[in-house]
Amino acid sequence: MARHVPTGGLAETLDIAYGDEGARTRLDVFSPEPADGALPTVVWIHGGAWISGDKVDVRPYVRRLAHEGFTTIAVSYPLAPERTYPASVTSLNAALGHVLEHADELRVDPSRIVVAGDSAGANLTSQLATAVTNRGYAEETGLQPALTPAQLRGVVLNCGIYDVSSVPEAPGLGGWGFRIALWAYLGRRVGRGSPGGQLLAAHEMSTLEQVTADFPATWISGGNGDPLTTRQSKALAARLERLGVDCTAVFYADDVEPALPHEYQFHLDLPAARDAYGSTLSFLRRVLR
Repeated sequence: MARHVPTGGLAETLDIAYGDEGARTRLDVFSPEPADGALPTVVWIHGGAWISGDKVDVRPYVRRLAHEGFTTIAVSYPLAPERTYPASVTSLNAALGHVLEHADELRVDPSRIVVAGDSAGANLTSQLATAVTNRGYAEETGLQPALTPAQLRGVVLNCGIYDVSSVPEAPGLGGWGFRIALWAYLGRRVGRGSPGGQLLAAHEMSTLEQVTADFPATWISGGNGDPLTTRQSKALAARLERLGVDCTAVFYADDVEPALPHEYQFHLDLPAARDAYGSTLSFLRRVLR
């Protein structure tokens, strides 16, 4: 991604601590220069199947977005197997609380925030947004949302998982990998005969049936070569549209070549990825105006 990012012109503050778990509870902040005052803000949650990844992975992408006139924040969070559900989502909620508490110094407009994520980060983003907009879900999960519905103007969901129950049937090598990662995050396999605690955790991670008509404006996409797209991203987009949620869905015909893989949006040499970036930018400008 780096060669697609303009050089210079940004203020950067890296590795800000928002928690006490070392590098796993740090965030990076980027904003355009010269400028003063708060800006609409995009908080990005990286992917990595709940077991890997780091905020460093998405720095080029969020830097590019910062050049468009936003404050952008990339967040790291605790990973499995050292930390299991709900450590990641709880930590990310704390990160959002830290951002609000330090909004002035970080150049964050607390009334104009979008939370974005890719892959497992999209799953975590959907959990946070569901807790913000569905009081019953927040009570069930024990999550006290840092953001209010008025502050959370939208979400960006790339190549995510929103129905954990379908992961055991996901096809191919990619499906196998997600099964292993999910078992690591939940502490053991989920399937018939799983202990109640693991089944409850899988239910709480599955936002597909827990989103409501109050879910924030959503931009959602998945590649035609991604084994998760049909049963995850397309299924959530369809549900949001049925609920009347403002939903911008970007999908591709099965015969598009080259087939667009999981996390295609970061392959900015591909025309489809550049088009997705443009669509994302239009969405952000609209919901954050």
